[in-house]
Amino acid sequence: LPAIQRKQLLEGNWDISEGAAFAEFETETHVIPPFELPGWWERVKAVDYGYAAESCCLWAAIDPEDKTIIIYRELYKKGLTGEALGDTITEMEMEEIKSIAGVLDTAAWSRTGYTGPTIGEILVNKGHKLRRADKNRLAGKTQIHEYLRKNNNTGRPRLQIFNTCVNLIKEIQALPLSKSNPEDVDTHAADHAYDALRYMIMSRPTNIRVAYENTPKHRYQASDATFGY
Repeated sequence: LPAIQRKQLLEGNWDISEGAAFAEFETETHVIPPFELPGWWERVKAVDYGYAAESCCLWAAIDPEDKTIIIYRELYKKGLTGEALGDTITEMEMEEIKSIAGVLDTAAWSRTGYTGPTIGEILVNKGHKLRRADKNRLAGKTQIHEYLRKNNNTGRPRLQIFNTCVNLIKEIQALPLSKSNPEDVDTHAADHAYDALRYMIMSRPTNIRVAYENTPKHRYQASDATFGY
């Protein structure tokens, strides 16, 4: 039988649906219970912004032994302005040892039709170390497949997710392939957490802090002190 039907009928695993983009995703392998992460492990984050749709921020720690990315926290909420998103991320990072660098959807840096601060500038001005994400969809999807693949020697994949990150898990299980382009996912399906994951993996996490530090910073400043624009 095809892989998905075999999982459903033989293994009783109905988490993966027919036409799923990531049929290799297995709860018993890729989803793990939370554990205390060593404070010295490198941390990264990735943000996909939305207002009418959900904004998603994912936090990950990198296991230095085999470079496995462990997603340990998620923010998944709609109706957040740039200011509110920045404040929420700050609150969720209160217990972190140091500020976490990351990547943000390039659309959040776009300045179209107005001269005020972009979402990216707002987040940076609130102290978040963010740079523009690599949005190559097909390369990103391929990389996620690569990170989901098990190491033949250890049986461990390069991507694992805490079971508390329910929205990311749900999206990876449910995302269907695009009917017009089988190399991509269906962009009409809920994919905000998936996009954040794709940005994170495409950012090459082990070098993300260095990349941020070498990226020119553009601070928004109001040209009119009275009216604020």
